[in-house]
Amino acid sequence: MNSIERALQRTAVIIPARNEQDSLPLVLDDLPNVGVVIIADNGSTDSTAAIAKQAGCQVVSEPIPGYGRACLAAMHHLERFCKDESLAIDYVCFLDGDYSDHPEQLQQILLPILHDESDFVLGSRLLGQRESGSMPPQAVWGNRLACFLMNRIWKTDFTDLGPFRVIRRQSLIDLDMQDLNFGWTVEMQVKAAVAKLRTIEVPVRYRRRVGVSKISGTVSGTIKAGYKILFTIAKYAWKTRNG
Repeated sequence: MNSIERALQRTAVIIPARNEQDSLPLVLDDLPNVGVVIIADNGSTDSTAAIAKQAGCQVVSEPIPGYGRACLAAMHHLERFCKDESLAIDYVCFLDGDYSDHPEQLQQILLPILHDESDFVLGSRLLGQRESGSMPPQAVWGNRLACFLMNRIWKTDFTDLGPFRVIRRQSLIDLDMQDLNFGWTVEMQVKAAVAKLRTIEVPVRYRRRVGVSKISGTVSGTIKAGYKILFTIAKYAWKTRNG
């Protein structure tokens, strides 16, 4: 077993999912062999949870909708699971269950941490290759605006708020994540900047998701997500200025 294979065995993959029965098998088929895969079932009404269990994943239920809620539920489950099973997990990966990410790129995203060049690696869709139509214009410009604000306030170099990311497990615990919905990704990036984590972006490929997006696929979802992201940036900017 080489070093990247050993690192993958010490990696937990967290996948928030709601009604992803058609896409989840594709995600799991493309995912490298890792220490544990945790599916955070966020109120699915289809066979998402059953498919995940059949594939050998750990499944945690969070019936109240919210991306952050699902991620937090999976993180709490991971800590209990590691303790109960004496499982050595050093790295935590987040990716979506809609097959828009390319799970086979996990090794590429993990490498900067494995080489001790980074504590937090973000897969940037805007630096990578995007399939036509995979990110609607409002998502592209919303990401650019959020990153522009973060970069100005915290002197960072972010280009994206992409869901595909890997972070050291202890660093993730230290960030004390709180957001329950659309502000999750930006909260992690802002807190990583405040904590002065070594952060690197890796270009990733991105494709049209299977099914309809719960956020950018609807006008209300886009508005709510945009408002929460900007609110989160403003909140932590105020805390940074006053703290």
